[in-house]
Amino acid sequence: MTQRSGFPFCCLTRRLQIPQLLLLCVTCHALFCSLVQPGLEGSANLMHLLSNKSNQEQGYCETQARLASSLDFWTLSSENLIAVLPVDPVKENYVRKVKNCIFSIAFPTPFKSRVRLVAVSKEVLEDILDLDLSVSETDAFIQLVSGEKIVFGSIPLTHRYGGHQFGIWADQLGDGRAHLIGIYRNRQGEKWELQLKGSGKTPYSRNGDGRAVLRSSVREFLCSEAMHYLGIPTSRAASLVVSDDEVWRDQFYNGNIVKERGAVVLRVAKSWFRIGSLEILAHYGELDLLRSLLDFIIQEHFPSVNVQEPNRYVDFFSIVVSETAQLIALWMSVGFAHGVCNTDNFSLLSITIDYGPFGFMEAYNPDFVPNTSDDERRYKIGNQANIGMFNLNKLLQALNPLLDRGQKHLAAQILEGYPVLYYTRFTELFKAKLGLLGERKGDGDLIAFLLHLMEKTEADFTMTFRQLSEITQSQLQELNIPQQFWALKMISKHQLFPAWVSQYLLRLKSNMNDSDSERRKRMTTVNPRYVLKNWMAESAVQKAERNDFSEC
Repeated sequence: MTQRSGFPFCCLTRRLQIPQLLLLCVTCHALFCSLVQPGLEGSANLMHLLSNKSNQEQGYCETQARLASSLDFWTLSSENLIAVLPVDPVKENYVRKVKNCIFSIAFPTPFKSRVRLVAVSKEVLEDILDLDLSVSETDAFIQLVSGEKIVFGSIPLTHRYGGHQFGIWADQLGDGRAHLIGIYRNRQGEKWELQLKGSGKTPYSRNGDGRAVLRSSVREFLCSEAMHYLGIPTSRAASLVVSDDEVWRDQFYNGNIVKERGAVVLRVAKSWFRIGSLEILAHYGELDLLRSLLDFIIQEHFPSVNVQEPNRYVDFFSIVVSETAQLIALWMSVGFAHGVCNTDNFSLLSITIDYGPFGFMEAYNPDFVPNTSDDERRYKIGNQANIGMFNLNKLLQALNPLLDRGQKHLAAQILEGYPVLYYTRFTELFKAKLGLLGERKGDGDLIAFLLHLMEKTEADFTMTFRQLSEITQSQLQELNIPQQFWALKMISKHQLFPAWVSQYLLRLKSNMNDSDSERRKRMTTVNPRYVLKNWMAESAVQKAERNDFSEC
């Protein structure tokens, strides 16, 4: 049973009144393409109108013509995966130990109660999935994104993987409450994997019920989109549906079980393979399958690596090491703590996935831990780079059975270079946050000095850098901090603040061909005013639990 919620859409695009005959032509062409040009991936086979005209006036028409106005000819497919990677021969959906495969076939479990669409990302629908926003108002869309129905021709899959959780091998994990409902190839030629989270039990559910609750689903929907707009590589969220099905959860792991509502997020990514995808195969000695999966991942997602090259796995590892260092440095630049940096939550494509007990740091504190169950503070924000090293080491251990002696030595050297890669990128990002140009000895010390003052004064991380982007050099020179720059005013109470300001202003003078206005303009592009702080997410959750989805 589905129901459309009357939630507001931001920035609704004006829709053209296309004559019915033209719509018929588009539909007929789509039908023709779907019959004579079948592909491995799904697509929206819509006619590109006026393709020989490139002036700006026609741009809107062309974009709209490329967007599907219904799901009738919009297709998904799993063939690109299952044509190459083995599927569990057991078709029944029950919890079990699975071996010698990458995926199990499992269908989502529909909710028993009414289902309401309460949030949607217009950009994901239109720019990634080639769907006009109006499609989200249809029953067919709600049935798709809630798991009630599967697009014809696609086979829903659940992925088998393992992982190290809090540093300990956890054996088989897998998609315990997620279903990959197909791959979509969009008009830019990009392939995106669509996954429902919270859509029911799978062979990998262990002791879980296969469901996600409204609280965690709202947080994932908001954070994945917030991270995208902060410029952090991430999975995306397309939609959020909520039901009235009862789901019981112990939110704080204190024995207090409460009733919550079940929800499903449709999330998309170029790939959902993670370090644990390889670990499980190496652990059970499934080396032919490990080699097949690696070659598939390289072929699909690492175009700079030649899949015929004998050193391809070393080259692949080198890229993952570099991009993991980059990702974690980006997390740190916006004060983001993932919360559960297990190897099963670390993407091989170095994107942020699996949003759970994440948090954005408010007062600067290297010991900030958003996960209340992390008693040992393993995943505190200041330890994320070290955890990246740990996870990459586990990845190397999974690759080692496929490497010869020389390749193992090369890969070990690559891993040893990770700390330098991370520190270099971290320094580059924080230099940009301070408006520093060029290379100068002591830049790292200047950054560390400021972070020390922020820690001692418990200054707001986000607003300190934002206000440094807005205050003038003359105001800093005079140590005249206006009240509106409250985060800086807090730091200014520290006795060493004048010394830091003096060093900072001296360093700014070394910027070539720069001005104070240019510095501030430059800094405001990399220092956000807003991040999804916990109180913001909590406000959205509390309102959603009262059926007010205005902040989703």
